[in-house]
Amino acid sequence: MTTRTWQGPSAQERLALLRRTRSIAIVGASNNPARASYFVTTYLLSSSPYRLFLVNPRETEILGQPVYPSLADLPETPDLVDVFQRHDDLPGVLDETLAVGAPALWLQLGSWHEEVARRGQAAGLTVVMDRCVKIEHARFHGGLHLAGFDTGVISARRALS
Repeated sequence: MTTRTWQGPSAQERLALLRRTRSIAIVGASNNPARASYFVTTYLLSSSPYRLFLVNPRETEILGQPVYPSLADLPETPDLVDVFQRHDDLPGVLDETLAVGAPALWLQLGSWHEEVARRGQAAGLTVVMDRCVKIEHARFHGGLHLAGFDTGVISARRALS
């Protein structure tokens, strides 16, 4: 495994990103209920205020939502690009994100690409890697009990404000 040297945004910075986000493009959206992108899409549609834009060149509709072949085909520039793609596809997704002018790139759990993170940051993007938008949103908004993410831990730590 490659040594991780890049430092991503803190919890406070991720919370601020999610608070200022109004629209999310999910690149690699899937119509397969066993896929993480389907689960995240389901959660965001039902439990968040975000406008979602699903991106997958092989689909036309997922969960009743239209699906776009690329970021360039979206009707508006998303505030955040949430990526469910293979490692080798991430540089191309970064290029598309920069081309459409989205301000933030979020690579889902298991996705880590230091070159993409460095290039994105150098171009002015907020970059998050190896984190799940659904888990982070639920964590910051008291919803980790949904769909089995309740840890059962009771803590005296203050919630982020």
